[in-house]
Amino acid sequence: MQLKILNIEKWYDQNRGLKQISFEVAQGELIAIVGHNGAGKSTLLKILANWILPDSGIVLIDGIDLKNRTAVVKKMGFIPEVPNLFDSFSVQYNLTLFAALSKISTLRVEEILSEFNLIPFRKSKVQSLSKGLKQRVNIGRALLTDPPILLLDEPTSGLDFEMTREIYRLLSTMHGADKTIIFTSHRPEEIRSLATRVILLHEGCIVFDGSTQEYFESETHERLYA
Repeated sequence: MQLKILNIEKWYDQNRGLKQISFEVAQGELIAIVGHNGAGKSTLLKILANWILPDSGIVLIDGIDLKNRTAVVKKMGFIPEVPNLFDSFSVQYNLTLFAALSKISTLRVEEILSEFNLIPFRKSKVQSLSKGLKQRVNIGRALLTDPPILLLDEPTSGLDFEMTREIYRLLSTMHGADKTIIFTSHRPEEIRSLATRVILLHEGCIVFDGSTQEYFESETHERLYA
């Protein structure tokens, strides 16, 4: 297995954000993490991305403990719901800065600018871009190191129809390149069209883990979302 999550727990004050979360992910899966607000979806992704630490439990990537940041830093790309960019700097400067921090060649920056159709915006300040373009830059930044695993938190939140369709195309292309993708979503149509597997969180626990078809036909889905 490419990714193993073993008994992860995370507490917030007196409440548990996640309770004994365990599952495995094979290379090339496209998984939707779903659940109501506060179920623990974003917390789970931030733990996998090494943004926050669990209070207990283990995450293994290709058998390497996530705590070994140096060994796993290029294995995971995280696209948060709010773009992790420097708004007052240009698109190119943002990508070049992150490339330097990751010790990636500037040639890779040129590849990302071209691949994501960002060449016309390379000198534009991030703060001047639409939300959809910011998200495109955000995804491009996460792909600078060409990580085998991508994590996306509500990737189409607040985007219009055209840009949502563009994000779907990008995700399908990346999945076709055998990347493992884990994303959170509230949108049934997004889950149906993208995911091959669904993990449903409820009050910090996994209450369903199966195929997309099984999820939408399940009593659990009917009970929580009817």
